[in-house]
Amino acid sequence: MRATGPARTIRLHDTLSGELRPLEPRIPGRVGIYACGPTVYDRVHVGNARPFVVFALLKRFLEHEGFAVTLVENVTDVNDKIYVAARAAGVPSAELAGEMTARYIEDTSRLGLGRPDAEPLATETIDGIVELIQALIDRGHAYEAGGDVYFRVGSHPSYGKLSNRRLEDVSQGEDDLARPELKESSADFALWKAQKVGEDTSWDAPWGSGRPGWHIECSAMAERILGLDFEIHGGGSDLVFPHHENEIAQTEAGRGAPLARLWMHNGMIRVEDEKMSKSVGNIFSLHGALDRFGRDTLVMYLVSGHYRQPLSFSEEALTEAARSVERVRDLARRLDPEAPPPASLEAHAERFFAALAEDFNTAAARAGLFEWIGEANRLIAGGGRVGAGPPLRDMLWTIGLEALLPVPGGEEAPGAYAVRLLDEREAARAAKDFVAADARRAELEELGWQVRDTAVGPQLVRS
Repeated sequence: MRATGPARTIRLHDTLSGELRPLEPRIPGRVGIYACGPTVYDRVHVGNARPFVVFALLKRFLEHEGFAVTLVENVTDVNDKIYVAARAAGVPSAELAGEMTARYIEDTSRLGLGRPDAEPLATETIDGIVELIQALIDRGHAYEAGGDVYFRVGSHPSYGKLSNRRLEDVSQGEDDLARPELKESSADFALWKAQKVGEDTSWDAPWGSGRPGWHIECSAMAERILGLDFEIHGGGSDLVFPHHENEIAQTEAGRGAPLARLWMHNGMIRVEDEKMSKSVGNIFSLHGALDRFGRDTLVMYLVSGHYRQPLSFSEEALTEAARSVERVRDLARRLDPEAPPPASLEAHAERFFAALAEDFNTAAARAGLFEWIGEANRLIAGGGRVGAGPPLRDMLWTIGLEALLPVPGGEEAPGAYAVRLLDEREAARAAKDFVAADARRAELEELGWQVRDTAVGPQLVRS
């Protein structure tokens, strides 16, 4: 699945500069990626899955291009939201965080993209967090007040450069709601929070018992594993401010060096023009989406748009993704395992990888994939022999869909969309709606599946 060495120029959109910038590793051939993971106070939803998929697939692409990649995705397992959810559930906060972390790993593992190389927990990085806070105090960038420690935003002249905010326009969200009277400036944000009534986890620090603020956790975890000035820091666009803005400021102020070279942000999953989020209440759980649509359809949906743009979550979008999955499956069953891929298809594969090299454009890459598939189908219809070969296998592996090519000698299983059509056909028959049942059967036949009624129920077999 890998090229022999880096050759293609890879450019990514850098939120900090607002420009497409070439990927320039510290060490030739090696790339470090840190992507902010979830705060584990509930099970993750499809919106949380988008950055997981984007950065897992970015790693695959870079590996295909010959880079050695280390992907780090943290888990925030101590946070105000966890305390609130734990109190509502009547369980200790550490117990809730542990359960939701396990659920997060279980749900995202079902995407079939493997695990990040490191998945640090905030609660396992307390020593590094305390050390970085002390460095900020020693340099005059932070101050203790009532057991809390705050970052002195006005001490860092370039604050606001990621989000293009002026100091007078800064609001720190949850930090403004805690104990604002302790702050020198309303723009300052918490690095350490003293333990409060109802908070059942804390650690000892030079400023008293408490726990870290949200932003300092990621600076410490990223530095511990990847060092400073690593190649790519990523996450959802909702993290640009305040989370990533604050990460940049506290690392630069405390270490005198940048945290990362490129800041890469994915757009939000939207439902009826609103961001999918737990606070809005319009979430679709990841495990529920996987149960209903299947992992191939969900991954196909998540690569259907450019990572920087919002992506609409709807029945129509998932149905279209399911049809695309079946189109790949349909070609896969017609390929000749003994034949090579025709040279005429090489240009489509080149367009696929060139699209990924230009700001990781999976939408344009997917178009190149289906150009390959369309021409392959025309060649087969004309009596030609077409094999998958490395081009098709590499394209599908790079966007996480390699399972759509059956293992040689193995029996192909129907995809989630075909299974759903079969279920709808059976429901229509039970309701004596035979027109609808026949329509579902016809659609299955168009996808290359034949319904065979057996003693144990209907089965799908390749026609």
